[in-house]
Amino acid sequence: MASENNPALRLTNISKRFGDVVALEKLTFDVRQGGFFVLFGPSSVGKTTTLRAICGLETVDSGSIEIDGKDATLAPIRDRGVAMVFQSFALYPHLTLSENFAYPLREAGVSTNEIKKRVGETVEMLRLSHRLDNKPATLSGGEQQRVALGRALIRHPKILLLDEPLTNLDAKLRHDMRAELKRLHRQLGMTIVFATPDELEALSMGEDIAVMETGHVVQQGTPDELYERPRNLYVAAKIGSPHMNLLEAKAQPDNKGLDTPFGPLVVHHRDLPADEPLIMGIRPTDIKIAKNGEPHILTKVRLIEPLGDLTIVSFNAGGSHLRIVLSEADAIGIQPGQDLGVVIAPEYVHLFRKADGVAIANAA
Repeated sequence: MASENNPALRLTNISKRFGDVVALEKLTFDVRQGGFFVLFGPSSVGKTTTLRAICGLETVDSGSIEIDGKDATLAPIRDRGVAMVFQSFALYPHLTLSENFAYPLREAGVSTNEIKKRVGETVEMLRLSHRLDNKPATLSGGEQQRVALGRALIRHPKILLLDEPLTNLDAKLRHDMRAELKRLHRQLGMTIVFATPDELEALSMGEDIAVMETGHVVQQGTPDELYERPRNLYVAAKIGSPHMNLLEAKAQPDNKGLDTPFGPLVVHHRDLPADEPLIMGIRPTDIKIAKNGEPHILTKVRLIEPLGDLTIVSFNAGGSHLRIVLSEADAIGIQPGQDLGVVIAPEYVHLFRKADGVAIANAA
């Protein structure tokens, strides 16, 4: 049995090339026992290759893979205790739901009685008992996704790998399946590694998220850590919706603030690099409308985007375009072309070096 001190999964300096293409480059991360871990990043950053390496479908060029504290880098697929659900559901179209569930167990030599027991438990857990005799073509997209999950879960894996499993579902089904996956995770307590390019999926489902860029992890942390303390511009731009406002700035000669397109701005950062271009970031939710008499930045409203209980207001400030998120009530009466005073509090300002995108620590 795995020690509680061991991570469920540890990848250390994993590299993988396909000819001249570098798929993974010194990829390193840990996944805790029983965690819901998310690999997040756009297409072609190496998420699928990472999952295929973990389950043994790809042999890595260098680095190590540990599962439950044991080296599994070169272990056979069937000995890893890992199951993977692909983006395409990969169901057998000529088999019924019951037969699709039973197939991997028969291949593994499980007894008939045990197969019957596990199929019954799995269809009950996934609320598919009424579909046992149906073939995949007669099932809805959400039901097919649950069958694909069930085929993986029925093997009782130590780790479940999910490769963009919700991509082929419509918006309503995606929402329902996110809730279903979280329910199953709580119920089973198993370790899940979920790969997605979708920020909403990553932030709403992941307890721990690894943000990937070109074959490696640039930052790993909780949703709050990634949102509040991005290590670089890449993470800052990927996490948060609407995305962080970014604009060029420069440290003032006395190092007490910034020169920005809309004028001087006090910040809590110290020892700012002089004569070096900076990028200032501010979340749309952290910009406030000025109250009567409050010092403010004068802007002009460009666009109003009502989103039900929230409204996104885009405006010009010193030639830069910024966005702010307001409640429906606070947005009443605001019109395009209107002058609007806004406040940017120093504690909410993020700063990055323009040259390499690395974040500059806030001293507050």
